[in-house]
Amino acid sequence: MDERVRELALAAVGAVALTAERADDLAESLAARGGLTKEDVRGWIDDASVRWRGDAVRLSERAGVTLHGVLHELGLVTRDDWDDLELRIAQLEHRVKLIEQSAATGGS
Repeated sequence: MDERVRELALAAVGAVALTAERADDLAESLAARGGLTKEDVRGWIDDASVRWRGDAVRLSERAGVTLHGVLHELGLVTRDDWDDLELRIAQLEHRVKLIEQSAATGGS
């Protein structure tokens, strides 16, 4: 039985990248060999997929935060920083233009 559980665990890890149709086929095959129901095996495959994807997202977020910190320590700007600065400059230019127009027309 331990070998069946091991096989199932390895198959679940491999199933993470599978399409829904292929995951169903794998669940059916493993259920037939392991004496389990297809629904049980499919549930395990789905659970493993969700956990793996969640771990991948968290790892990606951590890597992004780390990279962002390194860029700032090196004195480099990120694309978001650049975009924020462009927006602030455009806003300042607009305000200056309004002030110049008001001064030219003799307004207050």
